[in-house]
Amino acid sequence: MSKFIFIAGGVMSGVGKGVACASIGKVLKSKGFKVTAIKIDPYINVDAGTMNPTEHGEVFVTDDGDETDQDLGNYERFLDINILSTNYMTTGRVYQSVIERERNLEYGGKCVEVVPHVPEEVINRIKKAAELAEADFTIIEIGGTVGEYQNILFLEAIRLLKNEIPKDVMTIMVSYLPIPSKVGEMKTKPTQTAVRSLNSAGIFPDFILCRADVPLDDVRKQKLATFCNISKENAISAPDVNNIYEIPINFDNEGLGDKILEMFGLVSKTNEMNDWRELIDKISKLEKKVKIGIAGKYFSVGEFTLSDSYISVIEAIKHASWHNNVLPELTWLDTEEYENFPDKLKELDGFDGIIVPGGFGSRGIEGKIMAIRYCRENNIPYLGLCYGMQCAVIEYARNVCGLEDANSEEINPNCKNPVIHIMDEQKQKLAEKDMGGSMRLGAYPCELLPDSRARDAYGTKEISERHRHRYEFNNAYRDIMTEKGMMLAGHSPDRKLVEIVEIPGHKFFIGSQFHPEFKSRPLKPHPLFREFIKAAIS
Repeated sequence: MSKFIFIAGGVMSGVGKGVACASIGKVLKSKGFKVTAIKIDPYINVDAGTMNPTEHGEVFVTDDGDETDQDLGNYERFLDINILSTNYMTTGRVYQSVIERERNLEYGGKCVEVVPHVPEEVINRIKKAAELAEADFTIIEIGGTVGEYQNILFLEAIRLLKNEIPKDVMTIMVSYLPIPSKVGEMKTKPTQTAVRSLNSAGIFPDFILCRADVPLDDVRKQKLATFCNISKENAISAPDVNNIYEIPINFDNEGLGDKILEMFGLVSKTNEMNDWRELIDKISKLEKKVKIGIAGKYFSVGEFTLSDSYISVIEAIKHASWHNNVLPELTWLDTEEYENFPDKLKELDGFDGIIVPGGFGSRGIEGKIMAIRYCRENNIPYLGLCYGMQCAVIEYARNVCGLEDANSEEINPNCKNPVIHIMDEQKQKLAEKDMGGSMRLGAYPCELLPDSRARDAYGTKEISERHRHRYEFNNAYRDIMTEKGMMLAGHSPDRKLVEIVEIPGHKFFIGSQFHPEFKSRPLKPHPLFREFIKAAIS
């Protein structure tokens, strides 16, 4: 049976439970064990697809087409595995299953209650994910923080599973230790309170990962040991880092992996962190920079910038940059300003490359199209992802093919030249307002033209990439687009769907209908990002 490690948060959200979960998994994997990871979100939403990215962060899409929390992206990047829909659950998804089972008489006429039946459903899902992955360790992240009403049923699931298999269940709390500027001392009281909240649910953490600006000292470790009922050695220092990929090494240096194994009565089979350590060492020595502009729309929240909306794009840029021996310098571009002040487009000359990532809706689209035109005409490397590919097609149709009113049906359903139009199977779904989880989602095959830049990048004819869209390239415009010089470089095997467009002769100009960022890894940068950065620094 798999060993189960639950990760709960204390004091406040956003301190890195997901990265901690992924990092622990990486350490255990490096010691020769098979690891999988699960995310539990305390939302009534059935999936993350209907959540606003500026509030919840990126929607990460799995190979089997699930719209999930961004933390699954961290799990995949750190563990270098593909994680499926079985590894993601929300309150809404759990309740939906319980109600469906009740309707199907699967409870044998019992009175179905919140406790124990909802926590039991959570446990069943966890066990199923562990079984399908054939995992030695299953790490489960509980979203939010302890003490929140939304988490009670998931904490109850931990308690029930611990009672069932006490030697196979462990709980780790990730908590924040503030250093008030006017006090100048790291405070443990908030963490002590969080641990007591966890204790009140019948759960006693085995480890506390102590997030703070600086490393934890012995005085604070002893306080946590005294008041939180853990050994001093199990208060693990988790200070801020410049690069999240340093965290597994920090945990390994703290002996966290060996301590976990010892608690479960296991021993390390191997220790294979050398490639990871070499990557971190390489990054620390890089000096040359590449300047990349990202023209998105989901990054402004009041006075703050929420880069989590595009976290997979950011990480893919980092992976590709490190591979090409440079450090990425990212700038967020507000394309609405280009619509109001066209002269600002000249700022694009100061970048080595421009990316337009995925998105929906009309806000800022004309500015995106203006930026894409500037990149095309001034030979600035360009990479368009999903919506960014569609905008590139619109721009080319208008300014090269002479179709001045070209547009997407998403933006203008009545335009005369809908070079981007609704997919046939999506028409009825939109008409019936079937919106949740109904897009073209997940991994689909694609065939690449032999003389295309994409084919050179991938080094193979057939690829598989993940999608999330309702609109597509309108095949009625294939001839005019190709006659005017755009290469339709990638197609679905039946050739009905255009997956990649290119402009031959340009320094780098590629748009993909899919999201290549979802498959990038620190030690395996995605081919399109790799070649984009290579062109940007050339």
